[in-house]
Amino acid sequence: MTVGLMVGSGVYLLLRARSFSVALGLMLLSYATNLLLFASGGLRTNRAPLIAAGPPFADPLPQALVLTAIVIGFATTAFVLVLALRVLADTGSERVDARGGEEER
Repeated sequence: MTVGLMVGSGVYLLLRARSFSVALGLMLLSYATNLLLFASGGLRTNRAPLIAAGPPFADPLPQALVLTAIVIGFATTAFVLVLALRVLADTGSERVDARGGEEER
C-alpha cells in the first residue's frame, strides 16, 4: 500500500508544470522502487539474513537491485535538474511547458 501511495504521489508530481515538482516526483518514484525491491527480498526478523539451502550465504540480489536503483535514481534526478536549469536560462521560466518569449500564466 505504501509503494502504491508513493507511486501515485510521484506520478501526480510528474504531471505538474513546475520543474521542482517534476524532480520531486522522480525522487518519489525512485524511493518507491527501492521500497518495492526491499519488500520483494522478504523481511526476516530475529534471524540472520542467510539462505538455508547449501552452504550459508547472504542473498545479494535485493541489495544489488536497490543499489542499482539508487544510482539510476540519482542520475535521472541530476539530469532533470540540469535540464530545468537550462530551461530557466533559455526561457526565463521554470515551468516545464514554457516557451521563449511567452508570459507565464
